[in-house]
Amino acid sequence: MNILISNASDKPIYEQITSQLKQMIINGELEAGSQLSSMRMLAKELRISVITTKRAYEDLERDGFIYTVVGKGSYVAEKNMEFIREEQLKIVEDYLTKAVEGAKAGGIELDEMQEILQILYKEDR
Repeated sequence: MNILISNASDKPIYEQITSQLKQMIINGELEAGSQLSSMRMLAKELRISVITTKRAYEDLERDGFIYTVVGKGSYVAEKNMEFIREEQLKIVEDYLTKAVEGAKAGGIELDEMQEILQILYKEDR
């Protein structure tokens, strides 16, 4: 797993781990049934506390991205496409909220924002 931790980020470390692992699962980089590094191993690799990795794994398990088998480890769960779509919508809403705040601060009107969004959305197609 290639997880990058930024001390400059305003996000806590466990959230950085959680969001990066979620993205890897959603993108298919980590397939269902794949075993994750143990909490201790990940903590050692990232040079962080085991408590931090434990919190990240607990959040991932709570959200249905991974499951844990006692004595064996943690594994990527089968994808729940409806849940994954909700996660993606949440991420997009967060970005759009920031974009709208910036647009309002800069005096950019809604029709201009819609035009920008249409251009950006069609750009990769």
